[in-house]
Amino acid sequence: MATSGSILGNAVVRREDPKLLTGENQYLDDMKLDGMVHIAFVSSHFAHADITSIDTAAASAMPGVVAVITGADLGIEPVQGFPMLPPTFNRPPLATDRVRFVGELVAAVVAESKEQAADAAEAVIVDYEPLPAVADPEAALADGAPLVFPDHGSNVAFETAHVEPYEGDPMEGADVVVSERILSQRLAGVPMETNGFLAVPGDGSLTAYASTQAAHGLRDALAPVMGMEPDKVRVIAPWVGGGFGPKAGLYMEYVVAAKAALDLGRPVKWAESRSENMVSLAHGRGFVMDTKMGIKRDGTIVGLACDVIADAGGYPIVGAILPMLTQMMSNAVYDIPRISFKARTAITNTTPVAAYRGAGRPEATQMVERIVDVAAKAVELDPAEVRRMNFIPSDRFPLTTQTGANYDSGEYRKSLDAALEASGYGDLRAEQARRRSAGDTKQIGIGLSSYVEVTAPIGLHSEYGAVEVNEDDTVTVTVGTAAHGQGHETAFSMIVASVLGVPMDAVRLVQSDTDLVPQGAGTMGSRSLQTAGNAVNEASTTVMAKAKDLAAHLLEASAEDIMVGDRGLHVSGVPASSVTWGELAAAANDDSRRPEGMEPGLEHHLVFDEGDSTYPFGSHVAVVEVDTETGRVELLRHIAVDDCGTILNPLLVAGQQHGGVAQGVAQALFEWVQYDGDANPVSATLMDYLIPSAAELPSFEVSNTETPSPRNPLGAKGIGESGTIGSTPAVHNAVVDAVSHLGITHIDMPCGPQRVWQALQGAAAPA
Repeated sequence: MATSGSILGNAVVRREDPKLLTGENQYLDDMKLDGMVHIAFVSSHFAHADITSIDTAAASAMPGVVAVITGADLGIEPVQGFPMLPPTFNRPPLATDRVRFVGELVAAVVAESKEQAADAAEAVIVDYEPLPAVADPEAALADGAPLVFPDHGSNVAFETAHVEPYEGDPMEGADVVVSERILSQRLAGVPMETNGFLAVPGDGSLTAYASTQAAHGLRDALAPVMGMEPDKVRVIAPWVGGGFGPKAGLYMEYVVAAKAALDLGRPVKWAESRSENMVSLAHGRGFVMDTKMGIKRDGTIVGLACDVIADAGGYPIVGAILPMLTQMMSNAVYDIPRISFKARTAITNTTPVAAYRGAGRPEATQMVERIVDVAAKAVELDPAEVRRMNFIPSDRFPLTTQTGANYDSGEYRKSLDAALEASGYGDLRAEQARRRSAGDTKQIGIGLSSYVEVTAPIGLHSEYGAVEVNEDDTVTVTVGTAAHGQGHETAFSMIVASVLGVPMDAVRLVQSDTDLVPQGAGTMGSRSLQTAGNAVNEASTTVMAKAKDLAAHLLEASAEDIMVGDRGLHVSGVPASSVTWGELAAAANDDSRRPEGMEPGLEHHLVFDEGDSTYPFGSHVAVVEVDTETGRVELLRHIAVDDCGTILNPLLVAGQQHGGVAQGVAQALFEWVQYDGDANPVSATLMDYLIPSAAELPSFEVSNTETPSPRNPLGAKGIGESGTIGSTPAVHNAVVDAVSHLGITHIDMPCGPQRVWQALQGAAAPA
């Protein structure tokens, strides 16, 4: 918690930004090593086919080619996608007999230059025998659908269900039952930096540089595939230009590049092109959610029923099990007496699906917040009032919901009221009524969303951290998390500076290197500050206590009289009687200067465990303008009030809010990974896959309420995914609200001009 004189709670500018702005940082593709060669991949142009032959002769003879590799050459068994899934779904690093999606790797070429490797890859001739393919997850579960893994016997990769033990129908007692088919369309992560890997062989060892969110997780997955012990594999993440979830796993490109490096005895680098990224980097979302809600005329929610189909892609990985998080969070912010939930994940001939910003939680919020609006409309009540009257009361926390979420703290009404006030909700409704009365061709819509999400989920609530004072007056902070744009260097430096009183520029952060960091779960699930941040806080506090004892010994004073001074400690009331941090570090390493019984060194490390996840929450208001003649949608305003517990740096929080909201708005209005009927991708370039620029977005209005979590000393909850989770349904609801007076009840996302125009034409057509 922030204390008097502490910098915690203040808007401190990011330490990372000067190097980012001046281009001093080295990303993976900037790296050049002596003897380095480049690898390019031959990928399938068929979504589903048997491989009848692979001819590498022409490629092998091309200039600069060092090796051409097929699955038969590789000699590596298929790789497990996710521990909870059967081995049937294991994926060969290079396909040998069959391909299951466009973009699956079939062969690789290693050459002296990147251009030579790419040219030779085009000369590899692969003959295929096409098979029937399926791209739609609902179609994949229909009788007679082509089986992606015939030995599995079906296209169901995973199932989960929840039925609360009550008697009768979950809709029992409802005056009105509403239903809707809600799509959370498939998305591409599109990080600014594409994927990449550089494998460097050693004497019985391997050093791997990767654009990854989790160095230790990657090491532990890669080592057994290589037939090596983990301590013989070192993984280092240099600067990483965005991750959003898809960069958290083991990619087959990594496996092939690593094996090539070991076999050739030379560094092998792979840097993904943007076109490769759009079909090879794991996708996100891809849910179809048939949802029912029972509601009384007075607005009281009586029940929720959800039937979900999720898309796993061609090789099920972590995305296949994400409906578990959707199930857990389906209770949302509401006191819902009865919930029925069932989900199946379908295998399709498409790019595999992994975790993408929010990972199962946005889908829950999209589902619940959309059906709440439908229900409010059905009983002719304001959607804000329906939300407010059904919120879980703040005096009931901590609370374990019927779907298994262990909520820590919440003030849901407070955040909604703040968002409504900031938006001028009453004035917006009045302007909407005015435009409707006037028959204006440009109508405004006001959309609401109230959400709760889980951060540090599924066992990610502990993390390693260490703080060490050095003899040069600097402090080294070592953490098991991995920054890829979040501002960790700034946040952790603030904590150390607050506790030890050192300047922030004296703090050095060590992360994302498995040889320098003993353990770590990496960065995903909005977990870093509440886990590693608390570890750093506790380590700093322990170091301070030891430093005071050491300073008292050196200055011949009582430890209670030792105070933090300029770059060190001094005796209270006697500033001249002082020692610097460097002098303290030197004394701590000198047996003759330490008190008897004191361990050497001025350092402390630990694994901090908060024991459970935390549950941030908030409310968003989106205001859109819809041109009823063209279907064009413009986001006029977006107001976000997010609560991530105690805020250590409001500037970092606002940055995460802005970035998150941008991605959530993008799903609501722009982004959509599409396939044709033969499972060919039709949105595999940025000409076809629409991501918004700053020109398409307003300046978001972000603020916060602060409801500390009781689960960690800092009171912190996650903020990295909240903006995405809260914004998408708010914008979606706003678009539908803008045209609801015309009889339109729902529009599938993304709510682009064509879909809105089609809905308008349908509403205008005679019955």
